[in-house]
Amino acid sequence: MASRGAGRALASLLALSSVLALALQGAAAKPRVPAMFVFGDSLVDVGNNNHLANCNARCRANYTRYGVDLPCHSPTGRFSNGYNLADQLGGESQSHVGLDTGINFASGGVGLLERTGRSVVWYTHNGRRQLLPRCFDHFTRVITWMLENRTAADFIAKSLFFISVGSNDLFEYSDAPPAPDNRNDTEFLQDLVASYAGYVKVHAYAVGARKFSVVSPSLVGCCPSQRKIAHDDPKDVDKYGCLGTANNLSRQLQPMVASMLHDLSLELPRMNYSLGDAVGMAKWVFQSPSTPAYDLTELVTACCGSGEFGAGGCNSTALLCQNRSSYVFWGSYHPTEAASAVTAKQLFVDTGLFVHPINVQQLVTLQP
Repeated sequence: MASRGAGRALASLLALSSVLALALQGAAAKPRVPAMFVFGDSLVDVGNNNHLANCNARCRANYTRYGVDLPCHSPTGRFSNGYNLADQLGGESQSHVGLDTGINFASGGVGLLERTGRSVVWYTHNGRRQLLPRCFDHFTRVITWMLENRTAADFIAKSLFFISVGSNDLFEYSDAPPAPDNRNDTEFLQDLVASYAGYVKVHAYAVGARKFSVVSPSLVGCCPSQRKIAHDDPKDVDKYGCLGTANNLSRQLQPMVASMLHDLSLELPRMNYSLGDAVGMAKWVFQSPSTPAYDLTELVTACCGSGEFGAGGCNSTALLCQNRSSYVFWGSYHPTEAASAVTAKQLFVDTGLFVHPINVQQLVTLQP
C-alpha cells in the first residue's frame, strides 16, 4: 500500500498532468506561447506553501493583511498585498502574446543551496526538505510522463520558463556569515551559480525547456529587515541606507549569473534566455522614484509592519499603509504589487538597459 505522503504526491502529479493535457489541446490551435512554468521562492510563490504541512508560519502568507488588494481582498498565500512578480509577468505575456496557461512550482523559503531555508520550510513527502530541486522534480516527473507525445515536446519547447531564486541564500549568508577565518564570499557565490546552472541544465533543459526568463536577486540589503540590521550596526550602511554586506553580494552575483547563462546558451543547442538585472532596476527606482509610469515614493518603510522601517513583520495588528501603490516594500522582505508590476514591465519590454540579451517579449516570440 502506498504511503499517505506518496499518495499526496501522486495526486499532485495527476492534477498537474491534467492541467498540462488541457493546455496541449489549446496549444495545437494557437501558434503562440502556450504556457509559463514558474520556479523560485516567495517572490513568485502563489500559495504553494499553504499546502505543505510541515511549513512554519515564516514561510506562509495565509493570514490577515496579505492579499488585501486582490479581487477577493483576502490572503491566497502570496507574500504581497496583491499579485506578485509571477502573476505580473504572466499578465504581460498574456496581453501581448496570448499565453494560455501555466503551472507554478515556486515555494517560499527555498534557495539554491541545500542548507538554505532549513529553519522555515520542510518538505512533507518522505520527510525531505522542500528544496528547489524538489520543485523541479515535480515538473520533470510530469513532463517525463508526457514526452512520448511529440506535441508535448513542442509544447514544452515553446513555453516560457521563469526562474526567480537566490535571495534567501544571500539573506542567510549575510545575516549569519561564517566566522571571519572561514568566510569566502567568492566561493559562496560560485557555489550558488554552479547550483543554478545545474537546475537549468539538468532539471529543465534536459526535458525540453528552451526559453528561460531569469531575474537575478535584487539589492536584498535594502529590505526593511536588512535595513534595520544595518542601522543597528552603522558601520555596514551603504549609500542607500541599506545593509552593505548583503547588497555587495547581490552586486557580485548578478554578472556571475549573466556569465553562467551565456555559457550555457553556447553549450546547449537552441537554448534562449532573457536575464533581468534586478540590482540595476532597484538602483533606478531609488534614483528615480517618481516617473510618468509609476510613483514609488516610499522607498524605505514597509507598508505593513511595525517598529523601525516596518521591519517588525506584517500581521493582524501591524500598521497598514493607505497608499500602497507608492510603497516599494509590502513587508519586511517582499515588494508590493506596484513594485512587482514595475519589474515585470521592465522584464517584458526593456530595450537593453536592465534586461539582456533580449527581453521577455522577444524571447517568447522566438521559434525554439
